[in-house]
Amino acid sequence: MAESANKRVRIIDVSKYFGDVQAVRNANVEVAEGEVVLIIGPSGSGKSTLLRCVNRLETLSAGDIWIDDIHASHSKSDIRRIREEVGMVFQSFNLFSHLTALGNITLAPRTVKKLSREQAEADARRLLKRVGLSDKEASYPGQLSGGQQQRVAIARALAMNPKVMLFDEPTSALDPEMIKEVLDVMLDLAREGMTMLVVSHEMGFAKAAADKVIFMDQGEVLEIGTPAEIFENPREERTKRFLEHIL
Repeated sequence: MAESANKRVRIIDVSKYFGDVQAVRNANVEVAEGEVVLIIGPSGSGKSTLLRCVNRLETLSAGDIWIDDIHASHSKSDIRRIREEVGMVFQSFNLFSHLTALGNITLAPRTVKKLSREQAEADARRLLKRVGLSDKEASYPGQLSGGQQQRVAIARALAMNPKVMLFDEPTSALDPEMIKEVLDVMLDLAREGMTMLVVSHEMGFAKAAADKVIFMDQGEVLEIGTPAEIFENPREERTKRFLEHIL
């Protein structure tokens, strides 16, 4: 299958089993270039598993995933190329504690893309400025707040110049006062046209930035619509019950 016009990510009939448990059931999702898609649903609904399938952190049991013209789910596809195209930010920051903020951001560009130290550090300083942390380049993760660590993690993902950014509950481990600083960076990325798939229950972000909202339950994509359609007039009873608890 060749690249579909303007579709940056195509998830086609994707299923994922862990043993006898089906975590994702025949999911179909398309994400256009520059689109921000929010995935919501109860715990255990398959949201994070679906996200992890996109950049091959999980291997599909069935179906196909395409990132532009890359058949990302094919066993012979170059995982390194997929990871260059798709950046991911996790719930836990996963920074290397023995490296400074600058060191964390420059590691992958230097080792994977073979950038010079000078170029990687120049890019990293530009990204630290972008996430509001120009003064923290020499700080180690243990010297940073949770919100600052997550912003470094976003800068680290952006250092590979990805075409798509995946966010897996990026604010759920943060104290309330730190959530806004991370969401502000994500809002800026959305405004700049970054294609984003976000697992989160931050409704303010959804209303401000999301083009499309997906509701998942028990591994199924049950409903897809605009934020107004999903939040104000959901079709599915399960969607309505879920939203009653979080809105």
